[in-house]
Amino acid sequence: MLEQLIAGFDRTLRTLSGLARSRRPIPGAALPESELTPEERRHAAGLMRVNHTGEVCAQALYAAQALVARDPSIGVRFASAAREEEEHLAWTQSRLRELDDRPSLLNPLWYAGSFAIGTLAGLAGDRVNLGFVVETERQVEEHLTGHLDRLPDADAKSRAIVDTMRDDEARHGAMAQEAGAVDLPLPVRYAMRVAAGVMKAVAYRI
Repeated sequence: MLEQLIAGFDRTLRTLSGLARSRRPIPGAALPESELTPEERRHAAGLMRVNHTGEVCAQALYAAQALVARDPSIGVRFASAAREEEEHLAWTQSRLRELDDRPSLLNPLWYAGSFAIGTLAGLAGDRVNLGFVVETERQVEEHLTGHLDRLPDADAKSRAIVDTMRDDEARHGAMAQEAGAVDLPLPVRYAMRVAAGVMKAVAYRI
C-alpha cells in the first residue's frame, strides 16, 4: 500500500506539472507541420486541450481505482493502463506546445474530482470498478471519433495522435470487459456522459 501511495503521488506530480513521459514515439511526429489558419489552429488546440484534460482525468481515475481494487491482479491491470494513458498525456501535451497553446487551467480540479469518482467506483467492488472502465473507455472512444471528424483536415499531426489514442482506449475497455466487468445502470452511464460533456465544454475554452 505504501508503494502504491508513493507511486500515485509521483504520478500526480508528473501529471499536473507537465512532466508526463512516453516510451513510444509520438504518433505523427515525423509528419511536417501543416499550414493552418489562425481559426483552425485555435480549434485544433481547443480539441487537443480537451483530450489532454481527458488524460489528466484518466490518470486520476486509474490511480484511484488501482489503489482500492480488492484483487491485486486487477490493480496491476489498472497500473498498466495508467502507464499507457500517461503516454497519451505526453502526446497531447506536446501537440499543444506545437500549436502554441496551453493545457486547461482547471486541471488540478479535474484531477481531484476524477480521483474521488475513481475511488467511489473502486469501493463498489472490482466488477463495478471494471464496468466503470468499460463505460468510460466506450465514451472516450466515441468522443475521439468525433474529434477526428472535427479536426481540420490538414492537421495530420493531431489526427495521428487522436487515432492512436482511440485504438488504445478500445483495447483498455476490452481488457476490463474480459476481466469480468458488469454493465453499469443506465442512470450512472447517463450521469457519466453529462459530466464528461461539461468537462469537454469547459476545457475547450479554459
